[in-house]
Amino acid sequence: MKLSSRYNQVNIFTSLIILVITGFIYYLFIHLILTNKLDKDLAVEEEEIRQYTHTYQKLPLPASYIDQQLSFTQAPDSLAGFREFSYVGYLNPKDNEEEPGRRLVTTVNLKGKTILITITKSRVESEDLVRVIFLITLAVTLILLISLFVINRFLLNRLWQPFYNILKKMKSFEVSKMETITAEPTKIDEFIELNSSVNAMASRVRQDYKELKTFTDNASHEMMTPLAVINSKLDSLLQTEAFTAQQGAILEDIYQATGKLSRLHQSLLLLAKIENNLIADTQDVDFKLLVELKLRQFQELFEQGGLSLELDLENKTVHMSRYLADISLNNLFSNAVRHNIKGGKIVIKLSEAALVISNSGKGFELRDHLFDRFSKSSESEGMGLGLAITKQICNLYGYEISYDHDEMHTFSILF
Repeated sequence: MKLSSRYNQVNIFTSLIILVITGFIYYLFIHLILTNKLDKDLAVEEEEIRQYTHTYQKLPLPASYIDQQLSFTQAPDSLAGFREFSYVGYLNPKDNEEEPGRRLVTTVNLKGKTILITITKSRVESEDLVRVIFLITLAVTLILLISLFVINRFLLNRLWQPFYNILKKMKSFEVSKMETITAEPTKIDEFIELNSSVNAMASRVRQDYKELKTFTDNASHEMMTPLAVINSKLDSLLQTEAFTAQQGAILEDIYQATGKLSRLHQSLLLLAKIENNLIADTQDVDFKLLVELKLRQFQELFEQGGLSLELDLENKTVHMSRYLADISLNNLFSNAVRHNIKGGKIVIKLSEAALVISNSGKGFELRDHLFDRFSKSSESEGMGLGLAITKQICNLYGYEISYDHDEMHTFSILF
């Protein structure tokens, strides 16, 4: 969920709660004010009746009007001084309908007798006024909420637009192209600071990238030179004179160690280039054709191991470096041959969605660390970098590689 949407939700929800609470309090106050006004009107009627009885020593005639009713009853002396306001129903004599009303029951002393006076007034006008006020308040609340929603939705989106533009530029930033992130024009201090920080970060990344690229190139050149010299000297030494069996074994060990060091150097250099996206010759590669070519290259190894092949190849085109695609297939095919058993089986399936290579073989203990660097079984003669390189190549192009072992060892690359 976007920050603006989350803020909009919180703002609207908070405003709604506050408006509901304040609206309820507002309604109570209006209702209390109108009730006090009715009570004052009833008290005025009460005072007029008292003055009338005091002046004329008799009760006024009972009356029944549209909005007021007056009645008298004789009461016991124990109720002398009784006075009470209450909500009651009011029967409108004109429409013969029950309406809400407010009643005042009080007493007056007339010629030594206690008279109970009941004054009832209709609350229809007050209730109508409260209802009108409530509807106006509700309408104002709805208009306010709609206004808040519209303002937050469109105004906040415009305010946050520089942030999204900066984010888009950061996502599309490629250090290998040595491009700069242009500053986004804005008057918001936080976004100005973000612009500055992003550009400073991009500058540091470009500098680090240049230094790493320079180091990689220099290291590659400087390491290959002594390795080439060692191999050349070994070749010359082997051609000079005959050696004893012990000397020959020593020279063979040196030769193998030098070759392993050269392959290790090339593998580590390749990993560095892949991780830093230094291999950018992407193109449309006919993956089926590449698999068939790799099968022909490994045909002799399949025959030496007595391995049987099961193929199910469909047409598939991938957009990647042909060089890296060849390395990935070479590592997976080598792995399937090296870790197979005599007379085993290799199953290769290529579809639009995935490449799946399965091979028979013994189980081993490193299945949770297969794609780690230098991770290999005790029986393996490799350097433990093949699958790590394949994993990095898949990560570079957004593919997913996985391993599973049931009856066979299965590596799957999901495109």
